[in-house]
Amino acid sequence: MDIASLLLELYGRIPPLAARAVDGLDEEELCTAPEPGANPIGWLVWHLARVQDHHVADLLGTGQVWVEADWARRCGLEPDPSNIGYGHTAEEVRAVRPESPEVLLDYLAVVHARTTEMLQGLAPEDLDRVIDRRWDPPVTVGVRLVSVADDSLQHAGQAAYVRGLLGD
Repeated sequence: MDIASLLLELYGRIPPLAARAVDGLDEEELCTAPEPGANPIGWLVWHLARVQDHHVADLLGTGQVWVEADWARRCGLEPDPSNIGYGHTAEEVRAVRPESPEVLLDYLAVVHARTTEMLQGLAPEDLDRVIDRRWDPPVTVGVRLVSVADDSLQHAGQAAYVRGLLGD
């Protein structure tokens, strides 16, 4: 298996997991935290899509889908390209109010399509390109892609767990 196929398999697992977590929920259920200060399903799925959008746009040197379309408004937010959820306070978490599960899944679908296109053209030597020298060792494309997939899968799992707590 080549590296592009491996990464496509890995990233291809994210949308179905997110879909199962939000399927059939209404806006209130999307925004229900299992306990005060915990992250609700809507925030978790929003965050995993935002991180992927932000980081893949950076890898491609392009604008983020979040900023270039109407996704922010449909999630109750401003189209701030730096708002990906890291360090959110409880108040900021509550501010993420997707209109519906479809908004989250449609946004993730657009982000995933762009990621898929990038991964299909990925060559093994691309993985070694350094993209962030602020870390020791510096971050490469390969490390960033693994980090984004790891973050996405963890948050999709958390969303599934919260879904179970909701009794659905």
